[in-house]
Amino acid sequence: MSKRLDYARVAPEAVKALAATRPYIQSTAISPRLRALVELRTSQINGCAYCVDMHSREARAAGEVQQRLDCLPVWRETDLYDDRERAALAWAESVTLVSQTGVPDEAFAEVRRHFEEKDVVDLTLIIGAMNAWNRLAISFRQGPPKRAE
Repeated sequence: MSKRLDYARVAPEAVKALAATRPYIQSTAISPRLRALVELRTSQINGCAYCVDMHSREARAAGEVQQRLDCLPVWRETDLYDDRERAALAWAESVTLVSQTGVPDEAFAEVRRHFEEKDVVDLTLIIGAMNAWNRLAISFRQGPPKRAE
């Protein structure tokens, strides 16, 4: 697949504006490990190869084990994730698929059982920002670089 255009070169201020959310996101109470899982799951749903590659590496760097990464697309079918992680992943799926799910009350109630209000807002910002990055990378065919590892 050929890259359509280099959006970072064409609109650096737009990329800079979106990237400006990152320091805040990294300062939240959402752990780097959980954040990486949520960003990875969001990117899997959207089919963003660039972001799947990047967030898989980030998750491993944050201490995530390969089996949990391998099973992330089917997290509901395993007992590898605790209840808090499951609530965050369900929230990520529901928010990412908002046009299909409408983000139902049940998903909100479950995420609230495990997260404080501010953490739910922060988690939703993480998901929203990831969706924005996914849409840029997918729309302009930003594929992952080949790695030697």
